[in-house]
Amino acid sequence: MGSTPSDYSKLREAAEEKLGSSSTQAPSCSTEELLHELQVHQIELEMQNEALRQAQIDLEASRDRYVDLYEFSPVGYITLSPAGLIEQINLTGSTLLGEDRNQLTQKRFALFVAPEERDLWQLVFMRLLGRNGNESCELMMQRKDGTLFHAHLDNLHIDGEQPQVRIALSDISDRYHAEEELRIAAIAFESQEGMMVSDSHGVIVRVNQAFTRLTGYSAAEAVGQTASLLRSGRHDKLFYDHMWQALRDRGFWQGEIWNKRKSGKVYAEWLTISAVKDPKGVITHYVGTFSDITQNKEAEAEIHRLAYYDSLTFLPNRRLLLDRLSQALAISARNGHHGALLFLDLDNFKVLNDTRGHAVGDLLLKEVAQRLRVEVREGDTVSRLGGDEFVVLLEELSVNATESAFAAQMVSEKLVSALAVPYKLDGCEFHYTTSIGVTLFHGHADSVDTLLRQADMAVYRAKRDGRNRQCFFDPTMQSKLDEHSAMVVDLRQAMQRGELALYFQPQMDNKQRIIGAEALLRWQHPQRGLVMPDVFIPVAEETGLIIPIGQWVLECACSQIKVWSEHSATRELCLAINVSPLQFRQSGFVEDVERILVATGADPHRLRIELTEGLVIENVADTINRMQVLKALGIGFSMDDFGTGFSSLSYLKRLPLDELKIDRSFVNDLVTDPNDAAIAKTIIIMGQTLGLNVIAEGVETEEQLALLKQYGCNAFQGYLFSRPIPLSAFEEFIDSVEIKELPWLRKDL
Repeated sequence: MGSTPSDYSKLREAAEEKLGSSSTQAPSCSTEELLHELQVHQIELEMQNEALRQAQIDLEASRDRYVDLYEFSPVGYITLSPAGLIEQINLTGSTLLGEDRNQLTQKRFALFVAPEERDLWQLVFMRLLGRNGNESCELMMQRKDGTLFHAHLDNLHIDGEQPQVRIALSDISDRYHAEEELRIAAIAFESQEGMMVSDSHGVIVRVNQAFTRLTGYSAAEAVGQTASLLRSGRHDKLFYDHMWQALRDRGFWQGEIWNKRKSGKVYAEWLTISAVKDPKGVITHYVGTFSDITQNKEAEAEIHRLAYYDSLTFLPNRRLLLDRLSQALAISARNGHHGALLFLDLDNFKVLNDTRGHAVGDLLLKEVAQRLRVEVREGDTVSRLGGDEFVVLLEELSVNATESAFAAQMVSEKLVSALAVPYKLDGCEFHYTTSIGVTLFHGHADSVDTLLRQADMAVYRAKRDGRNRQCFFDPTMQSKLDEHSAMVVDLRQAMQRGELALYFQPQMDNKQRIIGAEALLRWQHPQRGLVMPDVFIPVAEETGLIIPIGQWVLECACSQIKVWSEHSATRELCLAINVSPLQFRQSGFVEDVERILVATGADPHRLRIELTEGLVIENVADTINRMQVLKALGIGFSMDDFGTGFSSLSYLKRLPLDELKIDRSFVNDLVTDPNDAAIAKTIIIMGQTLGLNVIAEGVETEEQLALLKQYGCNAFQGYLFSRPIPLSAFEEFIDSVEIKELPWLRKDL
């Protein structure tokens, strides 16, 4: 780039000025040389400016390329909030989800996960929120229009002021289907039928294991040979000429043929040969499949069994059940009789598998199948859907719906009773129960899928209502299930929104001095109002949300203990919390408790954990180990709802307990029911004998209190003293009563 005359004049003036300013010194160079030097400098500056402009242009281009890479990448990039809402998404992601990007913002990502996989996604999402890091998974996704596709998700949780979960979403449908086809092809090749693949000249290039089994020739012996290796000599040249002519003309031949095994024994087989052609129609290979005709009937029976029967219990599988149910609907439409579908689900079957292993679990499933066969009519169908789920199909009950419902109820109750009889498995006795969902059908009023869904909803209700029972489907179940789903969504956000709170119910001694409190969880929902734990805790346990909620309760309780320790009026109080079995069984539970105690500075001697009998007896050895570790830290233990479970002195004396808690069910009718009074008195005596404190919950009247004192009970909790109240009200309550220090909680004892 050249300089203009005006630039040259400026350069000259600058040179003369420079010379003038140094007139006192002898010039080291001429004016022309200075002009040249300044001219060079000017050119360098212009080159630098040009380079800077070019760099800026390159930067803009790079930014555009980055935007293009982000927007049009073959991978969908999605950013979610901790609530699971879409905050950002590229064009590829919106295309994969089948909806305009502007409509996707703030939508729940889980809505685009296929319904049957949403629970899996929620577990992955909750694990991500619980830690920094990444986790990959494969899910079936659902576009806005309802179409499905297989997807691979690379998920990354980024913590900070604004936590995010970033997802790289890829459509792997083609890969999935390709792998599926390969698996099918591999399984098909290694079928029960002998298979061999030859090139276009008839030279064998591959055989399967069934080929070796049927012919006696190993793969090494067969590969490289021609099919004439198997010829028996019973067919003339014309037979083989016709075979090859059919292969050339139609690409297919099928028929009976006599061949010879390696041992020399001649046998009859049914042979099918198919020609494999390239895109140009040229034959490249031949695939032959064959089976021993003498075993055809057995092979057919085996194939039928594998296709239609469960391999463990030999009951009809889902495929055969659906076929029989379709036939039952058709018969019902013709003769007007009602039928019933019974969906059975074993209660707590997972516990047996986890504690005793799948071998014992399989023994239980076989025994269940056998009992079901015995209890139903010969024409009824007993099937196993998979896992611990069974379905019983009852046909032709009655033309009257009420009579049919009564008959189905009778069968259901009989099955519940039969399956509750103790099982002797692997030398041990086990007690297991079953929940049953029942739905009636009449003709084609409902489809097969609808009936199965109705029965499934009914069994869910049976489990929710306490298990070990049967429950009929009712259309109102659907609205209740919708409400249940809405509650799950709200509960996931309750912690983030600060809607959970601890209420405190005082615990008193026999002189009505306060000795501590039980922390009870409440949910203050903006629309539902105050939600009680018996409503939302079962939902939290079903979804696994009880784990983060339980950790939050533990942190709040320890923080409150620390606050109370700093005031003379409250430092002697002990605070009890309930711990869910699911939370207690977590591998890192003990470490979490220790970490929270250190982080909050709470005195562990002021913390008491309440465990239920059901949790304790589930795995006594593991429970004792965990309790002993926590006991060494100074934490106390109370057995909640004592007397309502399967208490046993053999394990009760081994547990490092501090307290037994008499269940309110025995206190309610204590004054009027001699049996309840006897049970309460026995528990008190038992606790005193074992050196344990005994506290009665649900104390509401002076008469109950007086009788419990008479029996020797020394601690109480109930509405007689106070309902569970918020922290501020509890602290006001403290000011109105005397506080007693519990000697068994002192560190020096």
